[in-house]
Amino acid sequence: MANLKFEIIEKIGTISEGAKGWKKELNLMSWNDRDPKYDLRDWDQDNEKMGKGITLSKDELIQLKELLNGMDI
Repeated sequence: MANLKFEIIEKIGTISEGAKGWKKELNLMSWNDRDPKYDLRDWDQDNEKMGKGITLSKDELIQLKELLNGMDI
């Protein structure tokens, strides 16, 4: 597996925390020295190990926000 270089530019917030201390976080991240994108995934306590997640551009995040605002929840 190739090494991924990542940098958390800004920690935006935690959505949930599992029983073993892993947190589902929304962060602004740079992957492999590319422009930062919004990233939602599980992280261990030290932000060294990560689970599967989703990375969104600013435009995609705006579209997701509009979809969520339109939901009746």
